Amino acid sequence: MNRVLVYIEHDDGVIAETSMQALTFGGGLGEVEVVSVGETALGGWQIQHPLLTDYAPEAIAESLAQLVGAEMPGVVLAGGTERGNEVMAHVAALLDLPLAANVTEVRPSGDAWDLTRIRWGGSLLEEATLTAIVKLATVAPHVIEAANFPFRAATVFTPELADELARTMVFERVTLSEGITLTTAPVVVSGGRGVGSPEGFAVLEELAGMLGGAVGCSRVVTNNGWRPHSDQVGQTGTRVAPNLYIACGISGAIQHWVGMMASKNVLAINNDAEAPMVTKADYAVIGDLHPILDAIVAEVRRRRAG
Repeated sequence: MNRVLVYIEHDDGVIAETSMQALTFGGGLGEVEVVSVGETALGGWQIQHPLLTDYAPEAIAESLAQLVGAEMPGVVLAGGTERGNEVMAHVAALLDLPLAANVTEVRPSGDAWDLTRIRWGGSLLEEATLTAIVKLATVAPHVIEAANFPFRAATVFTPELADELARTMVFERVTLSEGITLTTAPVVVSGGRGVGSPEGFAVLEELAGMLGGAVGCSRVVTNNGWRPHSDQVGQTGTRVAPNLYIACGISGAIQHWVGMMASKNVLAINNDAEAPMVTKADYAVIGDLHPILDAIVAEVRRRRAG
């Protein structure tokens, strides 16, 4: 059976959901072993070195490459996040091996993998074959539900790292917001050009607050200066996977759809019945979004009062 190393992203021991998804994905490929920089509750391989005080892609990749060289697993996985893809790209270069990024499905075929992966920001799926002595891949976010992973005994791995590998490293963190964020919100109320103005987002803010959610927006909204870039959902913004995504006045360009296509349910509010967002949504309300949103807010308020 393949040994599968899975690189875990975590923040002070809080493990990223995408890493848990990668662990679950890896469980279908062989015997999974966790690899983290520093300690996590999952145990497994724990890479420790004085240089590794925060995210440092070159140093982390060199550490992983050394661990792979020492242990020779059959597979190395990571979550298909910006950091996971960056680290694994460095590992692939160091080991002179191919990397399959943003994989959604693997079908082992002898010594090779037939696989499906997301390309062009989610606008197409590519069928490919991966052949390598150690198969490197990242798992596209939200293609599998994360399962619980049992605690394993921890083994410390101390790599040999040159000082210059710390030239790319996070040295300072600034908290932009606290509480519910786009990536953690169970409900996202998102607005596009159809909202009409910065002031038009007030009702979206009210609805999101009532539902315990967060407000997002399309790229055109940030381009117009109505909302900050941190609120943008899409290929060049934040990718979300809420239980409910309410798209208000958003046409549904592929770049935006990529950022929210993992939503469990999509409600589109738009005056164009042929808009791509409407045709792809689970539910749609056709009409002027402002009176519709006012009616939704009033109904939520009435039910709570009752």
